[in-house]
Amino acid sequence: MTDHSYRNVVDLFTGEPIETSANRRVIRLAPELDGLEMLYSNSSNGSDLYTLKILCWGLKANGDVVGLVPWLNSIVACPEIKDPLDGRFEGYFDPGIEEIFHEAPIHKIVELETAAEYFEFEKGKAEEVMQEIPDTIGTHAVFMDEQRENLTLTEVVSWRLYGSGEIHGMLINHDTVETTPVLPGDHCLYPAQGTTDFHYFFQHHIANKIKSEDPEALAAIAALVTSP
Repeated sequence: MTDHSYRNVVDLFTGEPIETSANRRVIRLAPELDGLEMLYSNSSNGSDLYTLKILCWGLKANGDVVGLVPWLNSIVACPEIKDPLDGRFEGYFDPGIEEIFHEAPIHKIVELETAAEYFEFEKGKAEEVMQEIPDTIGTHAVFMDEQRENLTLTEVVSWRLYGSGEIHGMLINHDTVETTPVLPGDHCLYPAQGTTDFHYFFQHHIANKIKSEDPEALAAIAALVTSP
């Protein structure tokens, strides 16, 4: 599965191996269905650790398997979260047995590698849809109008993986719904990241606090949407 063809080729502009850009793209997804979480910390809360539900596991073109979470305005590989202020990856967590680990579970590695081999992955066009999985963690997209006065939360139905490796959260355009329930792949879905008013993704527990007008949650979202 691992492609080593670019490891010794260096980008003249960045000085980095081309492998770090072309072969780090995600090529296959596997939903996380057992409640595994990501552990993270930030500099403003000392040694405290926080958890975030993992959306899915992703196989990169270089063979790496990583957990993926909605983080701010995109989907991010857990080990790549390194900002001391916003958050820093500290490991994966199994709440059922309270175990911390730092590599993807072997059963997810086998699942992803087997699926990629079965479907004979070949790099396609950047805009080609390679896969679409349902959202299983209650993710909401947060929208704010230009005047930053009106806040809207919309449930994410699914996540669409493109040939470029980008992963977009898909929302329902209620004007074009023909049948219900709306399922992944439906023509009425559109990407949150493609709209100008989109700001962030939040998991359901934060979204529910915002909906109930929890003061701390509202203050946090206000700080986020007004930051440069």
